[in-house]
Amino acid sequence: MSSRVQTDYHAEIDTPVSAGKVFDAINNVTGWWTVNIEGSTKNLNDIFIVRFGETYSRIQITEIIPGKKIVWKVLDCNLHWMKDKKEWKDTSIIWEVLPVKNATRVAMTHVGLRPGIECYEDCRKGWNHYVKESLFRLIGEDRGVPDHKDFSALERQ
Repeated sequence: MSSRVQTDYHAEIDTPVSAGKVFDAINNVTGWWTVNIEGSTKNLNDIFIVRFGETYSRIQITEIIPGKKIVWKVLDCNLHWMKDKKEWKDTSIIWEVLPVKNATRVAMTHVGLRPGIECYEDCRKGWNHYVKESLFRLIGEDRGVPDHKDFSALERQ
């Protein structure tokens, strides 16, 4: 009998810019995730809400190590299209900024977002866009591809 290891969603991007620039870009949530945001996204214990129509997540910054690590805890959410609308609640999103040869790596892990849960496939596609495309462009080109007030960036692909 074999057992399949359930792993949390994880994404990595490498970019030839400083750790400081990468760290600042991650904290610029409106620059890569969505302009529909309330609250601050830069300081320890800040609480912010990101909105995508009826869907929202209320997130608290629970750890910051400047230039190295940021941890977000999802305090509440409404994933309106899911049976379990609270599937993200009590999950954590960990951002690590790591030096690699001639580059800086962003390693993002959404702890609690695992294969087999209802949201996994849709959320994996969303995070792939926001981290691997939008955040990557914000870091390298100073212009991400976040959601806008009137449409989802994913709808425009």
